[in-house]
Amino acid sequence: MVSAAIARNVVGVIGNVISFGLFFSPAPTFYRIIKRKSVEEFKPDPYIATVLNCAFWVFYGLPFVHPHSILVVTINSVGLAFEFVYLTIFYIYATNKGRKKVAIYLVIEAIFFAMIALITLLALHGTRKRSLVVGVLCDIFNVMMYVSPLTIMAKVIKTKSVEFMPFWLSLANFLNGVCWTTYALIHPFDLYVLISNSIGAVSGLVQLILYACYCSCKGDKNNDESVYGTKPETAVQLSTTSNGRVAVQV
Repeated sequence: MVSAAIARNVVGVIGNVISFGLFFSPAPTFYRIIKRKSVEEFKPDPYIATVLNCAFWVFYGLPFVHPHSILVVTINSVGLAFEFVYLTIFYIYATNKGRKKVAIYLVIEAIFFAMIALITLLALHGTRKRSLVVGVLCDIFNVMMYVSPLTIMAKVIKTKSVEFMPFWLSLANFLNGVCWTTYALIHPFDLYVLISNSIGAVSGLVQLILYACYCSCKGDKNNDESVYGTKPETAVQLSTTSNGRVAVQV
């Protein structure tokens, strides 16, 4: 019989693989930025937010905050590295105003993270209290990011077209949420990973249901252009949340 520890590690590794793919998914957007030597209409906000999100999940998974969470640390460390690469590319090709925005927000995030880390380590004793504070913060940031795809789902319903909601991305989001939810349920139980990723799984499921409902509908091209203010070739901007969750922005 397979032990709970082995089962948890296997599920966690699968979650790491899926999450890696999701963290990598914005790469085409930044390849386009490099190729055109311009950030065009893309905004750095999702990637700036994801830096803080991943940083807190890495902190959460450390042994002195929440033991037995090494797989949470590994994937969010990878995600943090990806986000810094994306922001570096953005910074290089952005206008002075865009560069200033990235720099200011990263400094603010660094100060905020340092304050929380110091308070957690110096004022809170024991992993239970530390897990509670950092875990709640992680879930708050995750839930805020999960609100992002709601705008895309609303557009799908309004235009009766799934053009701007890729099937494979929705499927990967759903599988990723299910995988990390399963990971959280296996002993030792992890409430904070469970809360955020169960919401992510539900979000992914809703996207798949919408896709099934509207995938056969082409939608009216003129309606698409009037809603989006652009042609269908408009690029989709992706941002990743913790554990590889992705927020889509058009």
